[in-house]
Amino acid sequence: MSDGFLIVDKEPAMTSHDVVAMGRKALGTRKVGHAGTLDPMATGVLVLGFGNGTRLLQYITDGDKSYEATIVLGASTVTDDHEGEVIASHDASKIEDGSIEKILNAMVGTISQRPSSVSAVKVGGERAYDRVRSGEVFELAPRTITITSLNILGIRHLDHTTEVDIDVTCSAGTFIRAIARDLGNELSVGGHLRALRRTRVAGFALDVATTITDLKAKTFTALDLTDVARRTFAARELTVEEVRELSFGRSLSPSLTQAITAAISPENNLIALLKNDGDKAKPVAVFAAAH
Repeated sequence: MSDGFLIVDKEPAMTSHDVVAMGRKALGTRKVGHAGTLDPMATGVLVLGFGNGTRLLQYITDGDKSYEATIVLGASTVTDDHEGEVIASHDASKIEDGSIEKILNAMVGTISQRPSSVSAVKVGGERAYDRVRSGEVFELAPRTITITSLNILGIRHLDHTTEVDIDVTCSAGTFIRAIARDLGNELSVGGHLRALRRTRVAGFALDVATTITDLKAKTFTALDLTDVARRTFAARELTVEEVRELSFGRSLSPSLTQAITAAISPENNLIALLKNDGDKAKPVAVFAAAH
């Protein structure tokens, strides 16, 4: 398969670029990209697109995502996670569960969130995490994000800290480390992330993910372009005549939705992505021509 997707369950202590490099070796092509960076400490779903699959990555990156995470209350770190230097600590063992629930519930919806300083956001042409690691101290500007759901899975009161397990579904651009930081700040005890696992990116969850071991051994199953398109967009089943019209660069009658649709041939091949423009559906990307 020369075009498609590979869903990988990333392990800790490796970068997203490391996984892309493994994917290039396993797939035998340099044309491999990913949809949404995962920090080295994080595990879980990393979507790789290869061949023409790279042309769909932007749409998947913009999709919502789900995570499971563990927050530690009682210590703030420079990176907002357990890998960073502790900059302040307080006894958080007696924090009331109700207070935690109230603050986290208030984060659900469309809110303003300040990204973690150790992030891939560019500041003055440089990645924020590079500037922090060189010793610079600064705060990024807040951005508008949407948290669809934020559920508490468990709360553990320890000797000096309290740990909170959460499940989050959110928009692209949301920082789970910022949720930990902001919860700790609201409670005046500090907070950081101890564990993070991404369980879903857009239409791709762990149930279709291959392990790093299988990736290295090349014992994986890739998803073809049409399957990915059906998971990502509303599908428009084309007639033979419509396939021919698109092959000539012509527009079609409007789709039933204003969103982008995946135009699928009778042979189940992805032909194009279509978007309504006035009274026509015009291709925004073409993947195959009529035969």
